[in-house]
Amino acid sequence: MNALEPPAPLVRLTLKLEEATALDGAVQAIEPHILKLFGSGIRGSVLRGDWLGHAVHPVLATVVLGSWTSASVLDLIGRGKWAEPAQSLVGTGLLTVGPTAWAGWAEWSTAGPREKRVGLVHAVTNAVAIGTYAGSWIARRRGHHDTGARLALLGAAVAGAGGYLGGHLAAARKVSTHHPVFDAAPPGA
Repeated sequence: MNALEPPAPLVRLTLKLEEATALDGAVQAIEPHILKLFGSGIRGSVLRGDWLGHAVHPVLATVVLGSWTSASVLDLIGRGKWAEPAQSLVGTGLLTVGPTAWAGWAEWSTAGPREKRVGLVHAVTNAVAIGTYAGSWIARRRGHHDTGARLALLGAAVAGAGGYLGGHLAAARKVSTHHPVFDAAPPGA
């Protein structure tokens, strides 16, 4: 990629989101609550992964997203033949999304203002995905597996947008707990 090339539309949109000061009121309103619930003391340290030397949120997110993606694979390939395992996978994602979100909020609590704006939209997008997957699970539970499968695909699209923003925070903006020794280690060591 050439630094002189204009950024892709999604990159430009993400940069605008970073500068969206209209989000600051919402950030400031929730920030003390998030800090108290997830970002401070031993709980915050555990949720950020200080004990591990690595952020916990991305590891947990793979469980959630992997479960949900696997459910859609079963839905698409099995065409109803694997409805029960797909429902179990949607449920697994729903059961693990709480700790995943808590760990994300713990990371968010240490971020800068630009990153908190993006993180807020990441969280809201993920909340929509969670609601969609909850609807999928309920539909499946009631025997409406086709509706559940469609809702899961919609949830996957929404979760993909949230995942893009989460990836931006972790990769481009380096919002992620890590042990300081990783900062000091020379490349390739």
